Amino acid sequence: MQLFNMSFGFLGIQFGWGLQLANMSAVYERLGAKPDQVPLLWLAAPVTGLLVQPVIGALSDRTWGPLGRRRPYFLAGAILASIALFFMPTSSSLWMAATLLWILDASINVSMEPFRAFVADKLDVSQRTSGFVMQSFFIGVGASLANALPFVLRWAGVTGNTASGIPLTLKYSFQAGAAAFLLAVLWTVFTTTEFPPEDAAALDRAGRGRGGMGALFGEIGTAVREIPTTMRQLAVVQFVTWLGLFCMWLFFVPTVARHVFGATDASSELYARGIEWGGLTFAFYSITCFVVAFALPPLARATSRRATHAMALVCGAAGLLSVYLIHDPYLLLLTMVGVGIAWASILSMPYAILSGSLPAERMGVYMGIFNFFIVIPEILASLTFGPVIRTFFGQDNPDAPLYMVMLGGVCMLVAAALAMRVRDEGEPVPVAVLVGADEHEPLTVQGSAQPVPSSGPVDA
Repeated sequence: MQLFNMSFGFLGIQFGWGLQLANMSAVYERLGAKPDQVPLLWLAAPVTGLLVQPVIGALSDRTWGPLGRRRPYFLAGAILASIALFFMPTSSSLWMAATLLWILDASINVSMEPFRAFVADKLDVSQRTSGFVMQSFFIGVGASLANALPFVLRWAGVTGNTASGIPLTLKYSFQAGAAAFLLAVLWTVFTTTEFPPEDAAALDRAGRGRGGMGALFGEIGTAVREIPTTMRQLAVVQFVTWLGLFCMWLFFVPTVARHVFGATDASSELYARGIEWGGLTFAFYSITCFVVAFALPPLARATSRRATHAMALVCGAAGLLSVYLIHDPYLLLLTMVGVGIAWASILSMPYAILSGSLPAERMGVYMGIFNFFIVIPEILASLTFGPVIRTFFGQDNPDAPLYMVMLGGVCMLVAAALAMRVRDEGEPVPVAVLVGADEHEPLTVQGSAQPVPSSGPVDA
């Protein structure tokens, strides 16, 4: 039940994030943006996240109060994100929507980053894979609800647009997401506790956590210089993976409207139906995520966490690349099964691997730094995807979104290959490996009169 309570807030976080990822490109187009302008309109949010994530991580490492260490940040981020979600669909211009997205993305980062450290704080190393998988489960549930809601509202009879042309189905979905975000995070805040710092020195350090920003940024700089090897290897995997994910998030829904539904006018009813079906299709990768999430720990024990992650990424690549061959809206749902398997692993395996290589007293700041490799791909996507489209596909090419989705599949294949190079320091040595090693150099009884204590097969 504690695993449930400590992860439930992610349902709300992903409800909000899922709404923005599935619908903001279409909202921008409804407000007059051209396809090659859409990536640039996402830029402010990740630039802010690049600063917010490590600062929030470092601050939460140094914080201790009535709500504990991480929970104050969950709550503050949830309040700000809910406000941005509520007003997003009332945007009357591109710049208003971009500003609200900036506030929303920064606020989601304030809530999300400490949640990763929260799991590592509260769980033993042997439980962390299960803890991060539980987060994946709730992320899948939240995203499924968010992606399906506009379609369900239309099915229930909601029609019409706001004064600026945004469908009422999106307006009501964003406002429902505002409530879900806040209520889910409140559940975690008030049903969980946190462990205080383990010793007096750490407690004193937490009490002085509101000291100068110079010391705070100095700590972040030191942490960057001392990044563990496992984290460096995982960072490359994350960078390529998330570059592929942003290809999908920015362009999959427009691809559905244009490639599958055949819409050419972003203001047409056919286009609106296409983006709603695209959102529903996204719900299937989220449904797959929470269905397969609990299968990942047994698979990781049978193989390894890095092999499990690599296999999942290959499934995601297959899903995205197959979009090229599909013109039937119902067959399109199958592509998201592969993406859902990848997504379940992306949300759990890298963090489970990472947490075993990090010092406990720096868990927050390192989790924040690790999120650089989510934010930097988003910035790169914002700056380069527009020129890539204009240079290679043509500014007004209706198939450009499709080609960008396929580029996302290629990125996932590269990430899968890189994942197999990661050293997992927290993973036990499989019994089969020990038995195989014994065939070459048998384990013998210590011959000394005073046996040297053994720390176990991991160190042998």
